[in-house]
Amino acid sequence: MSALSNTSQYLEDFVEKYPVVMDYVPTVDRPFFNISLWNNFDAIVTKATDGKFIPSQFKFVSGELPLSELYPVLAAIATYYLVIFGGRAVLKNSEPFKLNFLFQLHNLFLTLLSSTLLVLMIEQLTPMIIRHGLYYAICNYGAWTQPLVTLYYLNYITKFIEFIDTIFLVLKHKKLTFLHTYHHGATALLCFTQLVGTTAISWVPISLNLGVHVVMYWYYFLAARGIRVWWKEWVTRFQIIQFVVDICFIYFAVWQKVATDYFPSLPHCGSCVGSTTATFSGCAIISSYLFLFIAFYIEVYRRQGTKKSKVVKRVRGGVAAKVNEYVNVDLKNVSTPSPSPAPRKRNTRSKKA
Repeated sequence: MSALSNTSQYLEDFVEKYPVVMDYVPTVDRPFFNISLWNNFDAIVTKATDGKFIPSQFKFVSGELPLSELYPVLAAIATYYLVIFGGRAVLKNSEPFKLNFLFQLHNLFLTLLSSTLLVLMIEQLTPMIIRHGLYYAICNYGAWTQPLVTLYYLNYITKFIEFIDTIFLVLKHKKLTFLHTYHHGATALLCFTQLVGTTAISWVPISLNLGVHVVMYWYYFLAARGIRVWWKEWVTRFQIIQFVVDICFIYFAVWQKVATDYFPSLPHCGSCVGSTTATFSGCAIISSYLFLFIAFYIEVYRRQGTKKSKVVKRVRGGVAAKVNEYVNVDLKNVSTPSPSPAPRKRNTRSKKA
């Protein structure tokens, strides 16, 4: 108790000496040191775009914004696949491009962008969940706020920026995997369906995905610089945990909507806002992600004797889930590493004078 009393007294004395500290005490509405990140973000972006894009006045209107209608979205995704697979065929006999600096810059940019969107979303979600509860935040139309919609749209646009991940792999003559290419296209489509379908639960997969991307792209930046980290396996684990949590929330929301609309006699809490198309498409895509990442994890980390497992673990920088160095390895044209390096032969010949 004496230590607690001393600490309390120290804090009181510190505040009395530096009263300005009280201006930075976190609140429910401003959890980050009582600073309005949204207001600052709004002012910075408005000034940077010369008033062409004002976050606080943004409205998602289908047909009036880039990639806000289904056919342009499908065309963009189709173009992505055409470019990466066509580009791979065209560049087959050329020399690989060395783009390490640009690759590092790309990953650093996505790390900072994901971090920015994540903290802005946390700031918006904290007062909502504290005041209204978790069920309100995932199912009530009141959770579809203007700031969150703005962040949803910005996050949606980043999904197309992330297509550049694969462009780098093609230019560097690296192997493409189904997991990598499917994930990028499906995620862009997923974000579109949820944005158009006004699903209040959107913040759950988006915020979790942003959190994973902060870690993943930072890891990939370090790996590109040749820096090894002890937490490389946790990148994949975080992604699997993300999808498990997503599944729990999304299946709950789907049940609420299905029970309310089609089987009202079944036990449920109430309906969840969002179109039926968005509800079921989101459920299907998220479920497919979980299956693919678990299959990837089992093959790489649990089946120790397979060639893929040995090759992946040998790669400098380790594994970073869907955009890790594994996608840069052609298993058909690489030798299986030995369990340990072969001993070096000692030179027993005597040196000549």
